[in-house]
Amino acid sequence: MRLLPLSLLACALASCATVPPAPTVQQRADAWWADVSALSSDAMEGREAGTAGYDRAAEWLVGRLQQLGLEPAGTDGFRQPIRFVEQRLDPANARVSLVTGGQAAALAVPNDMIVSARLSLPPQVDAPLVFVGYGLHIPEAGHDDFANVDLRGKIAVFVGGGPASISGALKSHARSERARLLAERGAVGAISLTTAKATEIPWARLAANANSASLYLEDPALRSVATPFFSASVNPEAAERLFAGSGHSFAEIAALSDASGAVPGFALRPTLRAQLAPTTRPLTSANIVARLPGSDRSLAAEHVVLSAHLDGLGVGAAVNGDRINNGTLDNASGVAALLDVAQQLQRGQRPRRSVLFVFVTGEEKGLLGSRYFSRRPTVARESLVANLNYDMALPLYPLRSVTVIGAEESSIGAEAQAVAASMGLPLAPDPFPNRNAFTRSDQYSFIEQGIPAAAFKFGFAPGTPEAATEQAWRSTRYHSVTDDLSQPVFREDEIRLHDFMAALTLRIANAEARPRWNEASFFRRFAR
Repeated sequence: MRLLPLSLLACALASCATVPPAPTVQQRADAWWADVSALSSDAMEGREAGTAGYDRAAEWLVGRLQQLGLEPAGTDGFRQPIRFVEQRLDPANARVSLVTGGQAAALAVPNDMIVSARLSLPPQVDAPLVFVGYGLHIPEAGHDDFANVDLRGKIAVFVGGGPASISGALKSHARSERARLLAERGAVGAISLTTAKATEIPWARLAANANSASLYLEDPALRSVATPFFSASVNPEAAERLFAGSGHSFAEIAALSDASGAVPGFALRPTLRAQLAPTTRPLTSANIVARLPGSDRSLAAEHVVLSAHLDGLGVGAAVNGDRINNGTLDNASGVAALLDVAQQLQRGQRPRRSVLFVFVTGEEKGLLGSRYFSRRPTVARESLVANLNYDMALPLYPLRSVTVIGAEESSIGAEAQAVAASMGLPLAPDPFPNRNAFTRSDQYSFIEQGIPAAAFKFGFAPGTPEAATEQAWRSTRYHSVTDDLSQPVFREDEIRLHDFMAALTLRIANAEARPRWNEASFFRRFAR
């Protein structure tokens, strides 16, 4: 018998396996940015849900998930197709007037008013207006702007903000419930007002994209409002017209809102009359779902859900010849972040629970893909133990702290605190709670279904240079063609936040107990 040389024998016993060295932070940052660049390239045409550009991005993403060796976990391979209704309102064909004493004064669409097509619109509206303060129904906190108000057949007008004594999360929840509660009380519509101080995106930029298509879920049972409902916002410069003859002014209301003071409710003199003529058509867009199987025989059937929205704003009005909303930081960066997190979870010891990577469609249309998934999950509903959402983390400055949106509501906050302490990264509270961050991204769809959830951002404090940088980004780049690859990004700091996410995912996936709502949390009432 011929004997193998010792070197070959050792190789045979070890299967000649070589474990590649872990990539450096710089290498991971470069790989992350390469994925961001692919997703936000002009070839993806802004990834608007229901378009060929979104489908190309989804196809690219499926290829990357296959490269990573993740399991398909949709209803059709990696895909979970969703049926929508696309609704479009052409401002040129919309007629809106304020009628007072039989005299009609036109509101220009979209320069004075933007009519939202996110809810099924009635073809015409003729209804009186009533001002309902902040439009918040939070009886648990001793605040109810709908109390003793006859809303039947009326359009409710409200201003943004809310009492400082009520948490940002609770105010955000009340705002998300507003249309449903108004419809249940007989209102036929709602008009939102924003003060100049609270404005994030200049009105001109909002108006330029006012004819973009909107979506709502085909199944009425999954919509927040099943019946047609008028929904609009008014330019702060035109808002004074709604208050004429009421004994109040918008300037007075705006000052109260900016100070988080008590805002009264009262009748408004005008009636709103509108001819809208919306058009609709059916379309389909898919969530993309992948699974990293857990290692524990008893816990592998449970899932920690990591989510990011794949969709963007698509092609819009030209700005300096550019019409593509590339969505680099909102949210190609978040999708690419989860790919890096998935790779890190695969390199180490496999989590005990399984991890679902859910890349949703229709976030920009109203959290529609996550709403569908959380109510019609591709795995057993009871197996979903937590959601960690990554949307627009904004690596615009060095990572010195992490903001965990929703940290105070569930045990996820305590787990995040432990990870933060181990990494030398303090947790920073939500710097602008009136922005509704708690309900403006996909974690909220899971919260509504009783699943503890949180979202993650580069932290900063109000009044700091970082706050000024972030606010400038929102004013100039957010939801615009300039959210593209040309902007400066702190790539290696972004990777540190990925490591935070991976460590938090492992803590939750490996714990004996599921995450739980805190006893004092308003949202524990949704737990099943």
